Amino acid sequence: MELALLKEINPKLRRYCLGTSESRSVFIQERAVTKATGRAWLFFGDQHSASDYLYRNELEQYQKDGVLTRIETAFSRDTAQKVYVQHKMLEHSKELFEWLENGASFYVCGDKQYMAKDVHNVLIEVIEKEGAMSREAAEAYLNDIQAQGRYQRDVY
Repeated sequence: MELALLKEINPKLRRYCLGTSESRSVFIQERAVTKATGRAWLFFGDQHSASDYLYRNELEQYQKDGVLTRIETAFSRDTAQKVYVQHKMLEHSKELFEWLENGASFYVCGDKQYMAKDVHNVLIEVIEKEGAMSREAAEAYLNDIQAQGRYQRDVY
């Protein structure tokens, strides 16, 4: 299971990217309980929508309640062409980069071997493309937001 959730550092914007249902619960429930302000954008991925989107109703209710601003889903086995969280990130690359530029944080939780590496590389690609930077400058940008605590990974 892969998740991307948004959390904010400043009151305007927040961004997280998460993976396990436990991680999802902690961040989203914290936002609900504390009535956190700012936008929150969740990227959620797994294999099958029907069997793996375990918290669909809860997440949709969080969106209705304003705890989550947006939810993007990616189910890799529901279509002939596999769709992963990183594909959704690329699909929304301009907005994703705008969030980062405005102080958003990005958290990644989930599979260390494949998903986390792919998300990391796509994040650099998004920064490179949307920030009109070289690969090296995009990597430095990501290292900088990581040093600020705005890019964190909880991978296993």
